[in-house]
Amino acid sequence: MAAEPPAPTTGEHRTAEVRLHLLGGFRLTHDTAPVVVPRGLQRIIALIGLRPDATRAHLAGLLWPEAGEDRALSSLRTALWRLRQDPYCPLTTTADTIRLDPTVAVDVDRLVETAARVRDGQAPEDAAEALAAGRHDLLPGWYEDWVLTDRERLRQLRLHMLEQVAAQHLAAGRHGEALEAALEAMAAEPLRETPHRLVVRIHLAEGNAFEAVHAFYVYRDLLLRELRLEPSPAMSALLDETLEPIRRATRVPAETRHPGGRARFRTS
Repeated sequence: MAAEPPAPTTGEHRTAEVRLHLLGGFRLTHDTAPVVVPRGLQRIIALIGLRPDATRAHLAGLLWPEAGEDRALSSLRTALWRLRQDPYCPLTTTADTIRLDPTVAVDVDRLVETAARVRDGQAPEDAAEALAAGRHDLLPGWYEDWVLTDRERLRQLRLHMLEQVAAQHLAAGRHGEALEAALEAMAAEPLRETPHRLVVRIHLAEGNAFEAVHAFYVYRDLLLRELRLEPSPAMSALLDETLEPIRRATRVPAETRHPGGRARFRTS
C-alpha cells in the first residue's frame, strides 16, 4: 500500500485522519490522500471493518472458504503481517480477535449509528446526511457471500431508517421533510410499498387529494406491470374516504339495471 506523503504541519501535533469507505466502493484515505491497497488486502481490511468482533478462525473461514482451517489461518497470519507493515491502516489485535484501530473512521459505522438514533426516536443531527447515508451499495462489484449478506443487511437498515424518518416528520407535521425522506426510500426500492404508502399519507395530511390519488395509481400501475400484483388492502384503505364520492358518482344505480344485470339508460 502507498499514499501521497502527508503535508507537513506546524504547531501542535495532530493525529492523521484515516477513513475507510466501503459504501460505493473500497477507498482508504490518510488525511485527504488516497491509499493504494492491493485487492487481496482490500478484502481483509473490508471484512475486519464490517465484522470487528469476529474471531480469527471466523475471518479466515470467510476469506478462504475453500481452504482447510489451518491453511486459512496461515493465509490470514501472512496478510496481517503485511498489514502491520503499513502505518496507514492501523489494527488492534488480541489473542483471538482483530479490529481496526479506533482512529479509523468507517462510513458503514456512521450509517449504523444514524439508523440506531432514528430507531430510538432521536432526530438525526444532520438531516441531509441522514438521507444520503448509505445511498450507495456496499462494495459494488464484490460477490463474496459475506459481502452479499452485509449489503442486504445495510440496504434494509437504510430503508427502515428513511421510513422512520418520514413517519417522524409526518407525525410532527413537517410534511416537506417527511416527503423528502419517503421519496428517498422510494428511489432506493421502487417496488416496496411502505414508502409509497407514506407518500399517500403525507399528501392526504396536506389536503392534497389529487396528489394522493395520483401517487396511489402510479404505484398500482408499477406493481401490476412488474409483479402482476395489487397494492395491499391497507394501502387501498388510505384512499377509501377520498375516493368514495367518486365511486358513488360513477356507480350505476341498482334500479337502472335489467334483471339480467345489464344496465339500461333512462330516457327521461
